[in-house]
Amino acid sequence: MNTMHPSTERKTLIKNGTVVTPGGVVDADILIQGETIAQIRHRDQDRNPAADATVIDAQGLIVIPGGIDVHTHFNLDVGIAKAQDDFYTGTVAAAMGGTTTIVDHPGFGPENCSIFHQIEKYHGFAQGNAVIDYAFHGVLQHLNEEVLRDIPRLADQGITSMKAYMTYGHMFSSDMLARLFEVTQKSGVLIAVHAEDDTMINRLRREFQEAGKTDAIYHALSRPNETEAKAVREVIDIAAVNNAPLYIVHLTTRQGLEAVKAARQSGRAVFAETCPQYLFLDEDAYREDDHGGLKYVMSPPLRSKTDQAALWQGLEDETISTVGTDHCPFDFKLKKQLAKDDFTRCPGGAPGVEARIPLMFSGLVKDLETDLTRFCRLVSENPARIMGLYPKKGIIKAGADADIVLMDPRKNTTLSHGMLHENVDYTPYEGIRVNSWPVLTMVRGEVVVKNGVFTGQKGFGRFIKRKQSEYNL
Repeated sequence: MNTMHPSTERKTLIKNGTVVTPGGVVDADILIQGETIAQIRHRDQDRNPAADATVIDAQGLIVIPGGIDVHTHFNLDVGIAKAQDDFYTGTVAAAMGGTTTIVDHPGFGPENCSIFHQIEKYHGFAQGNAVIDYAFHGVLQHLNEEVLRDIPRLADQGITSMKAYMTYGHMFSSDMLARLFEVTQKSGVLIAVHAEDDTMINRLRREFQEAGKTDAIYHALSRPNETEAKAVREVIDIAAVNNAPLYIVHLTTRQGLEAVKAARQSGRAVFAETCPQYLFLDEDAYREDDHGGLKYVMSPPLRSKTDQAALWQGLEDETISTVGTDHCPFDFKLKKQLAKDDFTRCPGGAPGVEARIPLMFSGLVKDLETDLTRFCRLVSENPARIMGLYPKKGIIKAGADADIVLMDPRKNTTLSHGMLHENVDYTPYEGIRVNSWPVLTMVRGEVVVKNGVFTGQKGFGRFIKRKQSEYNL
């Protein structure tokens, strides 16, 4: 707890930058007092608002709210493999890329464990390690009266969203989802859903294995577009019966997007997230030589260029509300060792927490006057609103946490594994050129990255107890 008297708190002044606020892009100075934004001043208002402040000159830079990635998997253990990034290495990489808050999806716990089990375990992983602020989603792996009774109790701990899977070993059936939405609608908990049709996927996987079709491309072919679209349509309809809000993670297909758009146009609180891999990569990557396609084994898989184009349009018209990463890093060396003869043995997931902000800036910001506010909504403000972090996070405004990133729009950079800080042996974005890069990252008034150097402290990150989601986006 901060016990400093307000008059003795450190002051920082970010001067001469182009500042992205919800109301638009302004030439302004930002006065920070302690951990909080104190004032945003147009420069013609007062040329010397804080003579005793430490000055950061943002001349030629774009000042944005810190990025919020609401889909990471740090410390993930899937049995056959453990993710390479823990809450220290993963949050360092996030900070280097301009992300100041993450909401992590814990992995499954022991059979029949309580919904508190994994949250307690992940508190142990993150506390004393995270360098940026963090929160957790709950994870659902079975459903009974105890789980239903405990959901509001978990929300009281600041875990106001929970994830259910429509595939994998702990999948939720339609009946289970219906019962779940009935309870969460009353408690104000947001359900995030991994929407893929388990029956169709398992049938195709079995057929390919029996036919000896085990290269990486068959991972994608075993999960065709309809496996996502069918599940998306189904879960939207189930949530609608109970008038419950719904968050669909990692949307990848044109057909799934159309279902989301129709639901939103009818007034339903349905939010979709997509990820940079589905925007910048396509299914041709599965045909890389020397089993290179295994680097891109993730679920859902990479899709066609047609799907890519639809997703970009969904971002432009904001049918898609957020961009997360699904950062789930397993070494390519390990993927190849386990799965070169059978794609079904490959641990699914790819790294991406560091590259998200530069990639999305490059993809979304064509006109600095018109596109910056939408970019910030998609990577920061909307995630904050939907996940109960707003208005302390996701916005540059007096009273908000001083989570601020300075982007250099002249810093053209070619992404490569060697320049990134994720604790994994490859990046799926190798060779992709971006037209901007974060040169300073600040978390609650503390500079944690400056000019490509990590300056933060292990354990500085704070657990954020989240509120209920905002649904009126």
